[in-house]
This record gives sequence, C-alpha cells and structure tokens, in this order.
Amino acid sequence: MTYIDTHAHIFSPEFDQDREEMVQRAKAAGISQIYMPNIDAASIEPMLALEEKHAWCHSMLGLHPCSVKEDFREVLSLMESWLAKRPFKGIGEAGLDLYWDKSLIELQKEALKIQCGWAKILQIPIILHTRNAFGETLEIIQAQQDGKLKGIFHCFSGTVAEAQAVIDAGFLLGIGGVATFKNGGLTPVLEEIDLHHLVLETDSPYLAPVPWRGKRNEPAYLPMVAQRIAEIKSIPVEEVAAVTTATALNLFA
Repeated sequence: MTYIDTHAHIFSPEFDQDREEMVQRAKAAGISQIYMPNIDAASIEPMLALEEKHAWCHSMLGLHPCSVKEDFREVLSLMESWLAKRPFKGIGEAGLDLYWDKSLIELQKEALKIQCGWAKILQIPIILHTRNAFGETLEIIQAQQDGKLKGIFHCFSGTVAEAQAVIDAGFLLGIGGVATFKNGGLTPVLEEIDLHHLVLETDSPYLAPVPWRGKRNEPAYLPMVAQRIAEIKSIPVEEVAAVTTATALNLFA
C-alpha cells in the first residue's frame, strides 16, 4: 500500500531537529509522494531546498491568507517571478481566513483571485485554505470556474451540503487528522461522499490524528487517516489507499 500526502509543511522550522528522520519515517509508512504548499516569501527557499534533496517531495507556490498584508502585491510579484523560473506542482496555500482578522478580507479576496488566475494559466491545481470563510471562498471559486480551475479544499471540515458544493465546483476534498477526532464532525460527510472525491493530507506539523492529537503531526501518520475513512465507509483500507492515490496522481498529473 502506498499513500500520497497532498498537503504537508515539512520544510517548516518544527522539523529542523529531525527532518531527515521524519522523511525516512514517511517512506517506511508507505508515503510515496508529499506535496508541499508554502505560505509566504520566506518559506520558498526552505521548501525548494527540501525538494532538491528529496525529489518525491513536490513544491507548490502560494500566499496563505494569514500572510496577506498590505504589501501582498509585492509578495505575489515575487512569487510570479518564481513561477516563470521553474515549474511548481500547484498554487497554494491560498484562500480566505476570517478566524483571526477580518479587516483584510478584501485584500485576501484579491490575492485569491490572482492566484486562481495563475492556476488556470499554468493548468495546475490550486490548494485552498478556508477558515470561517467557506461561503466567501466558494463564491470566488464558482465565479472563477470556467472549466480550467481544479484543486483541493484543504482540511475540509464542513457539512455534506458544503462537500457537495465543493464537488459541483470541480474540486476535491482534502481529508486529514480531523477525520479521527471524536467530535470532528466529518463522519456524515465521509459516509455520504464517494471516495473518489477525497484525497488524503496531514497538514503537518498541524492537526495530528488520534492517538497523536495535540502533538506534532508528520506524513508517517497519514495511514491513520486512511484507516479511519475505511472504518467509517466499511471498506478495506487498501481501497482507500488505492483510490485516493489514483485521484491525487490524476490531479497533479
């Protein structure tokens, strides 16, 4: 069995003390590919350095909504220059976040629209962060969707109706450690939504699955997410691994 972690920040400082050991644990756990979304200008170089060392760890490029400040156009200009230099597997982590600060929502929206444009021009997926802003994010994606936009609603934690709206918009659902939480709220979604609309992710170093909840997350824990999905859907974990891997490969092809 092999798995693909479609969302892991393994270049982040949380892994500075044991990054190589963490990568080897991921391999041992059957993780065949890891997709790394950066978050700001400072995270580009560490991400690319990790990719250079481990070719199965793939770089994506984007501006996280919590990193959108008054100078966001300058940061996006820098990122655009990187996109012209070399290929990236996706755009992101982009999106909207109204949890911490609502004052910059219009700037976040503009940044998201620009990044949607990149994804369409380059024909690569966009990875969406949405926190306390699902409706606003979906509205932009629906408006931007012209048949050329694809991607993942990362760390999906919404309702069955919201999941169906994501699918109708041509996007996949990123399922991670929250699926294993007792009160995570994802069981109805996982029961109802076809497996072919799901991809696996860890969001390392965040949102570790049970039994590591509250500790640092890492890609080696991804099989626990797959196992929980298998239990909820009453299917073999081998089927979860095979289908989600095929879906991820198709998205990032």
